[in-house]
Amino acid sequence: MRLEFDVRETAESALSGALSDAVRRTFDLEADLPIRASLFVLGPQEHVLLLVMHHIACDGWSMAPLAKDLSSAYEARQKGDIPAWAPLSAQYADYTLWQRDVLGETDDPESVYAHQLAYWSQALDGLPDVLELPTDRPRPAVQSHQGGFVAFRCDRDLHRGLERLAQEHGCTLFMVVQAGIAALLTRLGAGTDIPIGSPIAGRTDEALNDLVGFFVNTLVLRTDTSGDPSFRELLRRVRETDLTAYNHQDLPFDRLVEALNPDRSLDRNPLFQVMLAFQNNVEAAWDIAGISIGDEPVRSGISKFDLAFSIRDAADGTGYSNGFSGTLEYSTDLFDRASAETMAARLVRLLESVVADPDLPLGAVDVLSSAERRRVLSEWNDTATEVPALTYPELFEEQAGRTPDAVAVAFEDLEVSYAELNARANRLARLLIARGVGPERIVGLAVPRSVEMVTALLAVMKAGGAYLPIDTKYPADRIAYMLQDAEPALVLTAGGVDACTLGAGVERLVLDAPETREELASYAASAVTDAERLCPVSLAHPAYVIYTSGSTGRPKGVVVTHAGVASLAFQYIRAAGTEDAHSRVLQFSSPSFDMHIPDVLMALGAGAALVMADADTLLPGPELERLVDGHRITHLELPPAVLSVLSPDALSGVRTLMVAGEALSEELIRIWAPGRTMINAYGPTESTVCATMTGPLAGGGGVPPIGRPNLNTRVYVLDEGLRLVPPGSGR
Repeated sequence: MRLEFDVRETAESALSGALSDAVRRTFDLEADLPIRASLFVLGPQEHVLLLVMHHIACDGWSMAPLAKDLSSAYEARQKGDIPAWAPLSAQYADYTLWQRDVLGETDDPESVYAHQLAYWSQALDGLPDVLELPTDRPRPAVQSHQGGFVAFRCDRDLHRGLERLAQEHGCTLFMVVQAGIAALLTRLGAGTDIPIGSPIAGRTDEALNDLVGFFVNTLVLRTDTSGDPSFRELLRRVRETDLTAYNHQDLPFDRLVEALNPDRSLDRNPLFQVMLAFQNNVEAAWDIAGISIGDEPVRSGISKFDLAFSIRDAADGTGYSNGFSGTLEYSTDLFDRASAETMAARLVRLLESVVADPDLPLGAVDVLSSAERRRVLSEWNDTATEVPALTYPELFEEQAGRTPDAVAVAFEDLEVSYAELNARANRLARLLIARGVGPERIVGLAVPRSVEMVTALLAVMKAGGAYLPIDTKYPADRIAYMLQDAEPALVLTAGGVDACTLGAGVERLVLDAPETREELASYAASAVTDAERLCPVSLAHPAYVIYTSGSTGRPKGVVVTHAGVASLAFQYIRAAGTEDAHSRVLQFSSPSFDMHIPDVLMALGAGAALVMADADTLLPGPELERLVDGHRITHLELPPAVLSVLSPDALSGVRTLMVAGEALSEELIRIWAPGRTMINAYGPTESTVCATMTGPLAGGGGVPPIGRPNLNTRVYVLDEGLRLVPPGSGR
């Protein structure tokens, strides 16, 4: 079989593309030699020789002896001679036999193979199947191996600082950079168990130095960054791990993978997805008399790994460190070029920081640039918007003044106007004031879904108090705990709520009792003034109390003030578009869940109708679909779990769909987004229900993020040390 040698005339402008095309051509090892050559003729005196070799035939170290041999052969042929290469002391076949003899038999428990396999089995036990990198896109089912690269550089001062650090700790420069990459990936959300693949030359005998062939093995260097160690401590860990790994470097990587049998997938490399290579072998030297030779850069556009860092060490003429260059090759399946550039810049920044202070804990090492910090702290949180400084009930009263005759609340066949609802709430507020309710006092609401429930929550706040919603379907021990913990001044009930449900010793006011109705009729329906309240109400006073689910421990009561209510109301009204009397908002969530608050705000703060329904008719399924259709609901906020059992066709009248409470899937967006405005909302109870929104969503856009900060809200992502997490970190 003869070596393929292609000669072609090529314009200089087309050279880069021609080289890339030639490099990307694959080998068929059943039919082809693992080497081919192309000569690109640019002119009479200018040529580019391209040698493409399969990795099975050579490695990086091979470039120097290959260049030497080719230079000798070219000069000999110029003279009409046959190359006079000196005989090698060993051939590649000798190496393969030596490797087999060294490793021994796989079934011999005393063989080097067995001992090294035992070491690697223990060293890699519990290794994560996949490193969760800060990717721009989800990992595809099958990796395309398409890649890009970015270049970076560490200047002379940094290079020398890293070398000093290495010398102080008995490390190599490779170990320092490895520790830096592991620290960076941890800071970017990849966890604290960081496996990094590294090629090792495998030429453990000087007789192999002049051989062209594939001797490289791959080691998995596992870096433990747990416990937020200092960089000094991390270097100690890396040094210990690496030196032990080097003592067990003979076991071929493919045989290790076969023996360990990790979960295999076409979407990633087994055992590691990040590579670090130090190009510190002797560079190829082309020395041919009468010919000027230089390198022509070419990139294959291929990436075998998610990320591959490659470092080329450099020295000045005196042998001192003079900076080093690096490249970061990245999978374009996962990363954009901008993200790779940012990652490379962050690595350099991290290395500069640890050289300046190696005793800093990793979590305290700042990887943010000044521009990134400004973007996170200021630009992304520039949400300042002027909203009226009004309390929850004041927002409603203003709207009642604008649309007194519009329907405010609908329940079954009953519809109550804004003016009537305001009057009812004012009467009840005066009754509550007479019972001692005012600012800083809590009133329990054990009222079934109804017009009375909405009246009650408005009345409590008009009196200056804070309402505590109590779902009477909750377990008795949970209700008892809430009442004992919150110590409400009294509890409002209605609709036949059993006194036993609330327990003994709780002062109750039954709203639909004849005596209560008679007392309410004696109070004025006009607006309640501060002069009537026990003391004036401010934005700093509590508006309501919500108890968390207790899924992570005992439920806790979260006291939320009026301060964020106006901004939340305007955020929801603007996002949902409820500013007309034809909008109808279903109050779906349990009143004991804070998702009921946006329903009330985006309806009663905008002149829309709030539709209440008995809890039994809100069970996910056909009955809920009939309710939404029958009441002409236009705006709906639901958890994704409820949405997943409903039909978009049955809810065709819903113009705006808000989703909150759980993670929203791409599949639900694909099904529900077409034909309506779909918005994903997120936020803990402590942030006045909702902190961020994203939307309108469109099918095919992927899993949505939690969105941008709401009006007058700042959102920061912090790590366990309450430090800013770099943008793009951890999916």
